[in-house]
Amino acid sequence: MKLSRFAAALFAAGMIVASQAQAQAPDLNAIPDKMPFNITYGPTISVERAQAVIAAGLAEAKKRGWEMNIAVVDQHGDLKAFARMDDAQLASIPIAQHKARTAARYRRETRLFEDLVMKGVAYIPTLDDVIASRGGIPLVDDGKLIGAVGCSGGTGSQDEAICKVAAALINK
Repeated sequence: MKLSRFAAALFAAGMIVASQAQAQAPDLNAIPDKMPFNITYGPTISVERAQAVIAAGLAEAKKRGWEMNIAVVDQHGDLKAFARMDDAQLASIPIAQHKARTAARYRRETRLFEDLVMKGVAYIPTLDDVIASRGGIPLVDDGKLIGAVGCSGGTGSQDEAICKVAAALINK
């Protein structure tokens, strides 16, 4: 008897969460007047600027005591610079690169994909080479996309915090 009450409560809680996710999901049939995330592609970020972005992220991570992997890619999503702090999680090496690549190729922060997945938008996992985890930010100089930065090694919010500091070097 106790198990069936528990199962019923669990089912009810699941239905509430599912209905909330459905209610918060964007209207996929809406047709925007302008193309969203239509950032013009610019010249490739230089290795010097890519290394400066990495240095800004490393300085913030050291200040906070967080071991991070930080990747900078060009506007195509190809690796330009990378740093792995001592004791940074090894599994986060490709994740940092993937976050940067997704931010560059889709011209938006990876947090937006995470938010959509959390709202139950089912098509997001079907997109090629997307990572739906915060910590990837496009680098936009003078209105043009020149690359992206991706951070991984901590929680999503820690990755995003380091990434924002690193990206602020370019994104004014």
